[in-house]
Order: sequence, then C-alpha cells, then structure tokens
Amino acid sequence: MGKRDRFEGGTILRAAPNRTRERGGSRFNLIITLVILGVLVFVGVKIVPVYFANYQLQDAVETEARFAIADRRPANDIRDDLMKKIQELGIPARREDIKVNNQQRLVEITVDYSVPIDLQVYQLTLQFHPHADNRTL
Repeated sequence: MGKRDRFEGGTILRAAPNRTRERGGSRFNLIITLVILGVLVFVGVKIVPVYFANYQLQDAVETEARFAIADRRPANDIRDDLMKKIQELGIPARREDIKVNNQQRLVEITVDYSVPIDLQVYQLTLQFHPHADNRTL
C-alpha cells in the first residue's frame, strides 16, 4: 500500500488526488463564458432593434391596409404615410420599396427592404418583407 492508502474494515480508502495541476482551469472556463456572453450581448444590441423596428413597421402596414378602403385613400397617400413611419423608425427603405395595390375593395401593401448589420468581423444583411391586405376583414 502507498503512503496515501489506509486500510479500514476490509476496504482501502484513498486520499483525494493532488489537484495542483488543474489550477486555473476554472478561470479559463470563466473567461470563455464571459467572452461568449459578451459576444451574445453585442450581437443582440445590433440585431434586436432592427427586428423591433420591422415589427413596428408591420403593425403600421396592417393598420394602413385595414383602414385604406374605409377612408378611400389613394395609393400615393398610403405610400406617403408609410414613408413617414419608415423615416421615423430609421429603416433604410426607399419610397420605391413600398408597393401598394389599391383596387376596388382590395388593398394590398408590401414593403421589401434590407438592413446591413456590421458585426465587426462579419457583415450580415437582413431581408424584411412586411405585407398586409384587407382580405381578412
């Protein structure tokens, strides 16, 4: 039996192994975890506002489509209102990206735009296509 082994009641008890070689392993794991969390927060700060602005634009498009027939608004007025909302939200869409189909009892609105996101090491382009019509009313 070695120095660390003890014999007690028929079983050999061994002392805990020396852990001096594993020192710093938990620090390394902590640093890796903090780096990953930092990257996730950075990416979230860049991407979440873009999706939130798209959500708000989708709501505005649905509202315009819902009330366009009742107000009997021409396509250019609908386009103007949506352009104001787009500028208010800071969305990089142009007036020509707004498609309005206004026929008799049907109003269909589509906005197609893309948002470039600079993640320092990677350039990401998100494509959005908010769409609404008044068929469900």
